[in-house]
Amino acid sequence: MSIAPQLRNLNIDLPACPNTLVKLSLLMADEDSSTEQLANVIETDMALASAVVRTVNSALFGLLKRVETVHEGIRYLGMAQVAGLTYEIGLRGAFPPSPILQDIWDKAGVRGLAMSRIARQLDVDPWLAQTTGLFAEAGRAVLFAYDRQRYTTLDAEPHDEALLCAAEIEAFGVSHSALGAAMVQSWGLSREVADAVRARPNAPAQWTQERAPVQQLLTIGAAVDALLLNPLRKADPASVWTELEPVASQVGLHFQAFQLATMRVCERLNLQG
Repeated sequence: MSIAPQLRNLNIDLPACPNTLVKLSLLMADEDSSTEQLANVIETDMALASAVVRTVNSALFGLLKRVETVHEGIRYLGMAQVAGLTYEIGLRGAFPPSPILQDIWDKAGVRGLAMSRIARQLDVDPWLAQTTGLFAEAGRAVLFAYDRQRYTTLDAEPHDEALLCAAEIEAFGVSHSALGAAMVQSWGLSREVADAVRARPNAPAQWTQERAPVQQLLTIGAAVDALLLNPLRKADPASVWTELEPVASQVGLHFQAFQLATMRVCERLNLQG
């Protein structure tokens, strides 16, 4: 899936994917790859490996035993979660630090982790779910890096996702969802993830235009955003489930299993946070 030609004509640069993450994406696309190979790739970058171990030991993961190496982290959390965590750290390092970006990456880490854990219980690919959660708002970081002052002003206004994308197109000629999808492609991740990031701001009725795996990723992401990351919506979970029940059914997710998995994961992450 090539990057849309109109994005190539804009004077907005996408950050290059770190070499370690290029190798990592190839490993995660190989069904025969091993935990040993994954750990070896991460440990070629000492700073990255140290950051991974430090984060695995944080309260977010709730491990009872402190881990000392990437190998141990993979043994406790699995390949997908450690690979996703490595991508999160790579994303943070690809952009200048700022309060806006700190908020984006903090939410991305929690979203990706929650989506991965929910997906694993629903027979949905946890790696696709985690990277969809991580890159959901990555395009906002691209626009911020492109024009910090203008995007800070734009971002300060209250928007839902669709309205924010419309405002971005008016101001920059491109939305964060389109840029995020392009970044997913340029960083070597799958077409399903790129499509889910691109379609995320659309209303659920428009998701039917996407392939079934993409619709599943969008539905899981919508539940996590509403019940874990949106203070206004998570105060009224009944309305969230009323909205998502028909969507889950049409994309092949057993609603009760989806609801139970989501509630368990969100409750645990709320307690750990």
